[in-house]
Amino acid sequence: MATTPGRSPRKVAVTIPTLSRAAGHGRPAAPVRIVHVGLGNFVRAHLAWYTEHAPDADDWGIAAFTGRSPAAADLLAPQGGLYTLITREPEGDRFEVISSLSAVHPSADHAAWLEYWRSPELAVGALTSTEGGYLRRSDGGLNLELPEVAADLAALREDPLAPVSTAPAKLVAGMLARRAAGAGALTVLPCDNLPASGAVASRVVDDLAAAVDPSLPEWIAATIAFATSMVDRITPGVTDPDREAVLAATGLVDASPVQTEPFTEWVVAGDFPAGRPQWEAAGARFVTDVTPFEHRKLALLNGAHSLLAYAGTIVGHQTVAEAINDPRCRAWVNQWWDEAVQHLPLPAEELAAYREALLARFENPRMRDALSRIAADGSAKLPIRIAPTIRAQRADGRVPTGACRVLAAWVLHLRGYGAPVKDVQPALAAQLAEGSLADSIVNVLAYLGDDLASDHIIRDAVAAGADELLHAI
Repeated sequence: MATTPGRSPRKVAVTIPTLSRAAGHGRPAAPVRIVHVGLGNFVRAHLAWYTEHAPDADDWGIAAFTGRSPAAADLLAPQGGLYTLITREPEGDRFEVISSLSAVHPSADHAAWLEYWRSPELAVGALTSTEGGYLRRSDGGLNLELPEVAADLAALREDPLAPVSTAPAKLVAGMLARRAAGAGALTVLPCDNLPASGAVASRVVDDLAAAVDPSLPEWIAATIAFATSMVDRITPGVTDPDREAVLAATGLVDASPVQTEPFTEWVVAGDFPAGRPQWEAAGARFVTDVTPFEHRKLALLNGAHSLLAYAGTIVGHQTVAEAINDPRCRAWVNQWWDEAVQHLPLPAEELAAYREALLARFENPRMRDALSRIAADGSAKLPIRIAPTIRAQRADGRVPTGACRVLAAWVLHLRGYGAPVKDVQPALAAQLAEGSLADSIVNVLAYLGDDLASDHIIRDAVAAGADELLHAI
């Protein structure tokens, strides 16, 4: 480089291109026929991935709305909804641009939400709002006394176009707009880790709809289908090194990539009167009853995740891979699985194969799945992941030692051991931790059900599990 004596060489600024549909990356945006509540990593590694790989993907675009924070939309909007999916194979990474998000919006863009619902082209209203996002009472109905639900109810009664914040209210608001527009049938498709997720969504929607407009539930019953799905793909959070890996591999800056594992499973039951993508060609499985697959996944994958999240962090681990490679944690997981499989209505060889596959997934050294992330919202997770096995074991006259260890780990977590407490019901989480350790055990068991709180064998087993964990620190 030529220089003038006494002067430093001029530095030439290098502009690194950004992933962008406007720059010709990815596919052109498909027409929006699916709306989705939630713009987190999971939906982008799952629903959006299956839609991307459907042979008719060019006909099926997704408009995705964030939760309370607009951050995901702020990052993805300049990229036209494009993002890089990093698949963490044990031997290396694969990078793929996903184009199925045709539009991204912050949750506050309620006018856009309603406009999609008014479109006759809309065929699917999907949501991923976590177990706690359905805001249910213990009997499964919508908790109309929660402040956020009460506020949404008052808003919709006053004005059906009013902005709302909760997932049930967003669905009801969309249905009010669709009915007014005469736009016809569609399917609501929950993608959360909930048994009978379609029935759960239908119940809370009907409860709110009846409170808003007594004529609305009849229209919903005649027009809206509720499908149920079982979804399974681990999606850890993304860090700066992940973004740097995308840049190194693709030469493009991606503000919001997603990392996931090679394994993916999606089992769906229900009707789609307005149509759907050919998801089955991408590997989705359509069945008449999702229940056995839901129970298998909730107990074996999600139940083991909860065990590792609480017990694993108590003994000092930070990731799933670290914890499962600790012989103590692996033994605890296997004991939990030995109990859970006794009550899963699937062939023994299929359950054994699923367990082996789970161990390989957990051991994947390239998946740094943080246990602190998995530990969140235990009050919504443990009643459906752990309690059913405890009840089934007791009905058979057995002591569910492995299941009670999970509860013991959660009790200690609530009392300040292991991962920080982050729960969808923070006041409840604090209340459950009150008093002595014995008091907390009773509090947790009472929360899960009076039958468990009154069972001295369960109380003793949880106490023994807590003592074992404390001595393992």
